[in-house]
Amino acid sequence: MAVSVLASAAQTFAANRARGHVALSVAAARGVTRRRQVGEAGSLRVRFPGPAAADLEAVIVNTAGGIAGGDQLALDIAVGAAARLAVTTAAAEKVYRSLGPAAVVNLTLTVEANGALAWLPQETILFDRARLRRTIEVDLAGNATLVLAEALVFGRAAMGEAVKQGSVFDRWRVRRGGQLIFAETTRLDDEIGASLCQPAVAAGGAALATLLLVPGDEAHVTAVRAIADPRGEVAISAWNGLAVARFVARDGAALRYDLTAALTALGVPLPRLWLNS
Repeated sequence: MAVSVLASAAQTFAANRARGHVALSVAAARGVTRRRQVGEAGSLRVRFPGPAAADLEAVIVNTAGGIAGGDQLALDIAVGAAARLAVTTAAAEKVYRSLGPAAVVNLTLTVEANGALAWLPQETILFDRARLRRTIEVDLAGNATLVLAEALVFGRAAMGEAVKQGSVFDRWRVRRGGQLIFAETTRLDDEIGASLCQPAVAAGGAALATLLLVPGDEAHVTAVRAIADPRGEVAISAWNGLAVARFVARDGAALRYDLTAALTALGVPLPRLWLNS
């Protein structure tokens, strides 16, 4: 009987988890980027607030209002030859406390020849005891362009929140012309708050971001290093045709300020929702 009750509880829990999937592909025609295919399932939606233009902007909406343990979300974004797409989110995504399984987010980005993709979601905010497992897979043509920024905020400082425990597993793999050019995995487990206090991790900061540029070179490095009076720590380097910038700040507001300054210095147009939030 006890086994049956536990099995029933597990089935009920699984049935109440959010499942979401967006599959979006865009194509260029006569200098304008247009939607080619749009697929939506579960809690995820994609909207296009601007008129047809050379650069198309897409906004991801999570109608579930956040991500909880056991939720599974997937996004497949494909940019056709010579098309230009910027993707953001309607709001900062929140990952809530989990009593067991991790929330799973899988992101697949594909950019064909001469295409350009700017992946610029608003911050992901983790609550205490949140559990997140995310993978980002990117496949670029040899002459494609990518701007990819992801920010993690551990607790909302303005609300007096702090993250003491939890789990984050974040795996990035980027290929260009079929060759692996960037690979990293970030893992923070258990006592996250204590880990963030370590000098080699975040030196007490509660907000982290990575900005990846392909192609990237010393001109990008010079532009970011010229930012005046950053509110946190900002560092950037370039090698083998790509550039990576790292950001650490005391809270989400300071992180957003520095990330916005870096993108502006690099000449990357900011999503309109960034300017209104």
